[in-house]
Amino acid sequence: MILALILLPAIAAMAAFIIRRDSLRRPLLLGAALAHSTGVIIAWRMCPLHQFADWLVLDHLAMLFLSITSTLFLAAALYAVGYLAREERTGHRDSEEGLLFSNAPEATFTGCLLLFLSTMTLVAASQHFGILWVAVEATTLASAPLIHFHRHHRSLEATWKYLLICSVGIAVALLGNFFLAASVSHGAGGRGPHEMSMTVQQLVVNTGGLDVTWLKAAFLLFLVGYGTKMGLAPLHTWLPDAHSEAPSVISALLSGALLNCAFLAILRVYSVMAAAGLASFCQGLFIAFGLLSMGFAAIFIIVQSDYKRMLAYSSVEHMGILALGIGVGGAASLGALLHTLNHSLTKAMLFLVAGNILAAYKTKSTTQVRGLLRTLPVSGVLWVAGFLAITGSPPFGPFLSELKILMAAMANHVAAAISCLALLAIIFVAMARIVLPMAFGLRQTAEADGGGGIFSAAQTKGETILSVLSPAALGLAVLVLGLYVPADLSNVIEQAVHSLGVP
Repeated sequence: MILALILLPAIAAMAAFIIRRDSLRRPLLLGAALAHSTGVIIAWRMCPLHQFADWLVLDHLAMLFLSITSTLFLAAALYAVGYLAREERTGHRDSEEGLLFSNAPEATFTGCLLLFLSTMTLVAASQHFGILWVAVEATTLASAPLIHFHRHHRSLEATWKYLLICSVGIAVALLGNFFLAASVSHGAGGRGPHEMSMTVQQLVVNTGGLDVTWLKAAFLLFLVGYGTKMGLAPLHTWLPDAHSEAPSVISALLSGALLNCAFLAILRVYSVMAAAGLASFCQGLFIAFGLLSMGFAAIFIIVQSDYKRMLAYSSVEHMGILALGIGVGGAASLGALLHTLNHSLTKAMLFLVAGNILAAYKTKSTTQVRGLLRTLPVSGVLWVAGFLAITGSPPFGPFLSELKILMAAMANHVAAAISCLALLAIIFVAMARIVLPMAFGLRQTAEADGGGGIFSAAQTKGETILSVLSPAALGLAVLVLGLYVPADLSNVIEQAVHSLGVP
């Protein structure tokens, strides 16, 4: 089953590169997404699954992250069918320069998108730190052409920044692998590096044979390396450009699924640290990076004039919340893993809605989008609901998960909890100043603007079922999770936290 989940989208990707007709690639994309989701549902009944001498394992932690990835990919694939049809008709016109750019071939888009799913599945299943490193790097290579889909100079710049910064981060993580191997060879047990596997299970069981100094150094390198890919400040600089310039359907996957892959990689090494009795060493770093990320996000959201970049900085904020939850430990770790799900669903919904806004208004400027509720009523409602959800307002899922984190922090980390509350309040106000005028403000027409306006009603196009179905379904899921968390989901999260050895 594990191999099927990894290879199925990879084989579909090869077929997408070979098929000559775009009309056949879109059903292939949707069919592969449905097949992958079906496979994940089957895997839930067989968890945990073992394959290849414990190198690939779908444990409870992997199942949580894989389920998020598969769900978001299915929603993105459904949205992409309509998106690709629209791009085929209209092309991409740059809102600032007024130039029409030719998009990348659909074969490249569909093939790389399916390879992206395959590599993210490999990340979720990887229990060997070497394979995990390869899988995380593979997600970078598979997703880079997707960011450059529109083929204009800003998307090219964003793609190169994404490749260069993430490659530096992954190189640091590779050095972390070397240090982890050194901790094995220099351990108190005196065993050589070939006598202990570099799998999570073996290292957790044999932590007494690890050298503590090398292990601490390895964790620092993993945190910096994978933290770059996760978007933790100040290592986040690739993220706003990539999320802003990529097609909105790709931004949804980058923010909702890709960042989780790096977070999972950090959690894998954290489980080894916790088993070695070094959890307190890690938790202080998590809290520091978490609050720093929230602080950076707050500053940049305040001055933001691009609504897709606003959502990107919001992702930096929420990666900080995840790090803070793991750093606080205990019940906050439960809240952090639940928040992983809530953030992914909410942010994917918001990016898909942002795609509808961009298609209608032809601009990413926050000041040039007004009257959204009248022009795009369904997208407008989802935009406001998504804003309330992502800022932690009840009754949506992120409110519940953030509340769990803050309540646990109040018990033992009061200063961190107060700082987090203050930053959340600042971000709420900053985002409200952007989102609410977009939804409720009066639109500027050509007549009202002396004939020079560019926002006449004739220029916006109506919503289609494919453009609103996926974000609406994701929004409904976020609302349900705020009112009721299924017992099976709670059990998986509890088992996942238990596997981390969180104190």
